[in-house]
Amino acid sequence: MAKFMPLSQAVAENLKDGDTVAFEGFTHLIPTAAVHEAIRQGFKDLTLIRMTPDLIYDQMIGMGMAKKIVFSYVGNPGVGLLRRARDAIENGWPRAVEVEEHSHAGMANAYEAGAAGLPFAVFRGYRGAGLAEVNPNIRSVTCPFTGEKLAAVPALRPDVTFIHAQKADRKGNVLVEGIIGIQKEAVLAAKRAVVTVEEVVDDFADLHPNLTVLPSWTITAVSVVPGGAHPSYTHGYYIRDNASYLEWDEIAADRDKFRDWMQKNVIEKTADDFAGRVTHLRKTA
Repeated sequence: MAKFMPLSQAVAENLKDGDTVAFEGFTHLIPTAAVHEAIRQGFKDLTLIRMTPDLIYDQMIGMGMAKKIVFSYVGNPGVGLLRRARDAIENGWPRAVEVEEHSHAGMANAYEAGAAGLPFAVFRGYRGAGLAEVNPNIRSVTCPFTGEKLAAVPALRPDVTFIHAQKADRKGNVLVEGIIGIQKEAVLAAKRAVVTVEEVVDDFADLHPNLTVLPSWTITAVSVVPGGAHPSYTHGYYIRDNASYLEWDEIAADRDKFRDWMQKNVIEKTADDFAGRVTHLRKTA
């Protein structure tokens, strides 16, 4: 059952060196505050899973926290490549990183298999693609009913998943609105799940019953971090900070500039600083 606690405590109690961890969010609701807390606590040898690694994974990779990344797209959305990830993959700085690349369909099905407690996912995919030639975890099976050859990938079962969401009620149920992505499946597939939220409310009584609600029994810890998705957006709370994504490309291009920025903007900050970062981005829902 979900417990409410400060983010620093939630990260310390649920993330360990060597863990396989997913920090999931698609377009918005990216759990930046949780990543920054993990960076401050200095975890290492992590296997990072995410369908769309962007700035937060660039930061963790650049800080030497990742030994492997499992992904289906890697880049600074709307801007270009991830320079710290590329430096690690091509030059081994600050350490070499193993890569396991999939398609979006492969990752989504693998999360769903993990959420269902299955050992692998079976789907139609990778036909005419070359990913299977470089990724030994992409295999094939023959349907016992039709004889059709299908793609198969191992289920994704993170040790811990972190997501950001709009609201939690006082029982620890979590409401996710807007573009959902794969967050629900990533939570259900994980051994532990930590959710940062914009606010806590009494209940969800006035909302549509078909909205995505993660029940409290699927959540390990809830931390209230207003602005915790910045520079991505949180539907109904604040818009995307496009300037930060453009700025990151310049920051990440230089190793020393990157280190200086991380020291000033992450290491020396706390989760409480996020609320102030989005004041000018807030809008009426």
